[in-house]
Amino acid sequence: MFQSFKKIAFILFLIISSASNANSSTEIIQNKINGSNEIKTGADNFEKYLPLLKDKKVGIVTNQTGILSNKKHLVDFLLEKKINIKTIFAPEHGFRGTADAGEHVVDGKDAKTGLSIVSLYGENRKPKKEQLAGIDVIIFDLQDVGARFYTYISSLHYVMEACAENNIPLVILDRPNPNGRITDGPLLEKEFTSFVGMHPIPLLHGMTIGEYGQMINGEKWLKDGAQCKLTVIPCLNYKREMSYSLLVKPSPNLPNDQAINLYASLCLFEGTTVSVGRGTEKQFQIYGSPYLPKGNFSFVPKPNFGAKDPLYNGKECFGEDLTAYPKLNQLELKWLIKAYQNTSDKSKFFTPFFTKLAGTKKLQQQVEAGTSEKEIRESWKKDLENFKKIRKPYLLY
Repeated sequence: MFQSFKKIAFILFLIISSASNANSSTEIIQNKINGSNEIKTGADNFEKYLPLLKDKKVGIVTNQTGILSNKKHLVDFLLEKKINIKTIFAPEHGFRGTADAGEHVVDGKDAKTGLSIVSLYGENRKPKKEQLAGIDVIIFDLQDVGARFYTYISSLHYVMEACAENNIPLVILDRPNPNGRITDGPLLEKEFTSFVGMHPIPLLHGMTIGEYGQMINGEKWLKDGAQCKLTVIPCLNYKREMSYSLLVKPSPNLPNDQAINLYASLCLFEGTTVSVGRGTEKQFQIYGSPYLPKGNFSFVPKPNFGAKDPLYNGKECFGEDLTAYPKLNQLELKWLIKAYQNTSDKSKFFTPFFTKLAGTKKLQQQVEAGTSEKEIRESWKKDLENFKKIRKPYLLY
């Protein structure tokens, strides 16, 4: 792969982002590649970030998704290149991606490298000043899936905030968004801000994590309007309309492309009495509960990797199998509406967590009132149009 770069007619030009309100503190290292259609992630664009790490003490925010196209982990690659990695910071699910959703992750050491691991999903969500002591630069390399409640972008927010407060540059190695063509759903309302929804964006935001970092900076969403010194190493040969399959699972319960595509639509069930298949081998590709009518499909959740105590453990759930459902290009609400209408006890269908996931009370109220999916979508239209206008200066692809 490295040799192929020598055959490229021209490689690099440097762009300081043109967004007038946005990227005064964001540097985008931009490449133009001729003669190749292969998508390269920011991690594979190593010629552009290795010089930024030379002779520096480096912190790295990553997990099992931080790999190059040859499936070598970024940490191992950097160590081979004699980069001085001081600390690994791990998000939800941990550095190796084995913890359950929501499971407290503790600090420790990586068995393979002996490097210290600081959890950003345990005692603290934001790196502490003492945890950043002696670090000259931080690399951020996590695979997002484009949904507001997928917590890697929340970790990005807090890492950026810590970098701004401690004057540490941040380098994001960008990765394609497998749902990058979709921008849909209700916008988060400020009063429902939480770790599963931190910013006024739709449920599916249609941005890469590098673009999202630029938006956090540019819209001054960090505490007290701070901005961090941000450099984005972009993907090569990528456009957001492209399909993109992940090399590894981004988290334990997103096992394949189908689950990732259905994730945003089915994850709303996590705020209801309906199971999304945790404790099966079809996570986020099926849904059901003991309170839905018996039909042609059922499943029984049991403890497994990523779900030590799944909802309805050992109980038969009735619902639908969506493993062969055609690829979605929108947030799909029909399954939520259907399940609510058919559940035997509607009064208990929604839990308080649903409002956090939806980012608004309106969606629950609309479903309970029998509002049609068409009418619900129409209620998002103006907000989505405004969001796309605000988002535009931060887009790279």
